Amino acid sequence: MTRARKKLIDLASTSYYHLISRCVRRAFLCGDDKYTGQNFDHRREWLVERIKLLSSVFAIDIAAYAIMSNHYHLVVNVNRRQALDWSDDEVIERWYQLYNGHILLDRYLSGEQLDKVSLLFFNEIIAKWRERLYDISWYMKNLNEYIAREANKEDNCTGKYWEGRYKSQSLLDETAVLSCMAYVDLNPIRANIADTLEETVTSPQFKSV
Repeated sequence: MTRARKKLIDLASTSYYHLISRCVRRAFLCGDDKYTGQNFDHRREWLVERIKLLSSVFAIDIAAYAIMSNHYHLVVNVNRRQALDWSDDEVIERWYQLYNGHILLDRYLSGEQLDKVSLLFFNEIIAKWRERLYDISWYMKNLNEYIAREANKEDNCTGKYWEGRYKSQSLLDETAVLSCMAYVDLNPIRANIADTLEETVTSPQFKSV
């Protein structure tokens, strides 16, 4: 029986997770499509730039990543303590980088003094946004939906781009984290995308996030 996503992510047990998303059918994330002759390497840059943006917004750090022809790997570290330490203003600033504003919070930002009822609602919104800003599912939603829209627009099509939801694996100790990071780093070599580990680090297509 499939386990609920919230049961797979347990920050009390570990803050490190290995995440995988795979494209549907023959959809390409990057690389050469031998059937059409098209090259999709520019989509790797889409992913890298989006990861950079999201990692500057969320309290989620990238420990390792690999972008393959039809899927990608992330090893992430969720910094819940950092999110809990953010001021209300910082939570709003971060959330507004991804989503439209909220009229109540716009009133607060303009310097308006909120009444008790409005302040209660304000605190509820901030608490919800703060929690989402260290939530892996919200991170992946923002990453995958953006890439899917861009790819479908470029391919002039609609419909699913990713194969279901992302997969997650908890990394419960330092050995598991280091082993997984090594596995992810070596993926491009095993797939003949790169010849050496140094190349995966120094090549523009594998540049650090």
